[in-house]
Amino acid sequence: MQDLVILRPQGLYCPAGDFYIDPWRPVHRAVITHAHADHARAGHGHVLATAVSAGVLRSRLGAALPLQGLAYGEAVHHHGVRISLHPAGHVLGSAQVRLQHGGRVWVASGDYYLSAVDETNPTCEPFEPVRCDCFITESTFGLPIYRWQPQAAVFAEIDAWWRANAAAGRPSLLMAYSFGKAQRLLAGVDASIGSIIVHGAVAPLNAAYRAAGVPLPETPTLAEFADPQHLAAALRGALVVAPPAVHASAWARKLGDFSDGFASGWMQLRGARRRQGVDRGFVLSDHADWPGLQRAIAATGAERVIVTHGQEAVMVRWLQEQGLQAESFRTEYGTEGGEGPAPADASASTADADLATLAAGTPTLADTAAGEAAAGPA
Repeated sequence: MQDLVILRPQGLYCPAGDFYIDPWRPVHRAVITHAHADHARAGHGHVLATAVSAGVLRSRLGAALPLQGLAYGEAVHHHGVRISLHPAGHVLGSAQVRLQHGGRVWVASGDYYLSAVDETNPTCEPFEPVRCDCFITESTFGLPIYRWQPQAAVFAEIDAWWRANAAAGRPSLLMAYSFGKAQRLLAGVDASIGSIIVHGAVAPLNAAYRAAGVPLPETPTLAEFADPQHLAAALRGALVVAPPAVHASAWARKLGDFSDGFASGWMQLRGARRRQGVDRGFVLSDHADWPGLQRAIAATGAERVIVTHGQEAVMVRWLQEQGLQAESFRTEYGTEGGEGPAPADASASTADADLATLAAGTPTLADTAAGEAAAGPA
């Protein structure tokens, strides 16, 4: 019997339903898991996605996007395939795609967030385990070194850095990806410390989050301060949230004497922090860490796992050692994805070194599953 999802040059394809999941080339019919640019491309004839992601998708792909929106858990049938979308916990509207056909259930996760400390992203619906026969998983941070600390501790670090800069009268430039990470930062920082200003690329996405009911503080852009004196006063002690592309740019120089920081899961690596060339690096990711990936896979009950992007070789080998049928798909995901491509630190040598640690103290899937609440029905 043919697999429910196969790899084609256009992307992940469901032969039984004649549609694609997060295709990277224009296709006649696409199911899109979320609005990051590596998963959501323009030019498709018809798009199925979560209804809550419609605002963000249209802000990125155009108002004329031929979008059919589904509520989480709502199902549609196409050519005999039952399709439903379930929360991934990654960004606003992010979803896992559940496919049911011929007595089989497959789930394509897209990108998802689940951590060792059992926390959720407060700006979107939390990850929902979905029972399946085959689970297609990401592995962006699929190395044992990636273990996220509690969010409260990360935001305490950010607030302390901002507070110290504000006391010195300088702005704090906090760089983060415009969609997802920026809004999570805005929802988590202590807005009482000072004013918050955002880059123009962040503002429309903030509007989409607010329209979806996610509370965010007031966030004017630099362009709204036409008077230089007014801008200088507003910047004194402010937190400025902007995409990483502003680093060392003319736009950043408008801030005057500032301290800069970068929020990303890659900041776990000392080399990445050093090469980024910023004053501070804050480890905050919207992807699952190593224990989170294990927890998610175990909760599905899947006997077959396909790894799509990230540290595929490490994850596939570890899964095979757990007795599962594991393989990988070579995809074009990971060029944005809320974190960007892996830095040089996450190289083959790093992966090899981490593989050596797997036998010493890393729990098995059986151990992980034993500690999980029962997942939803297949």
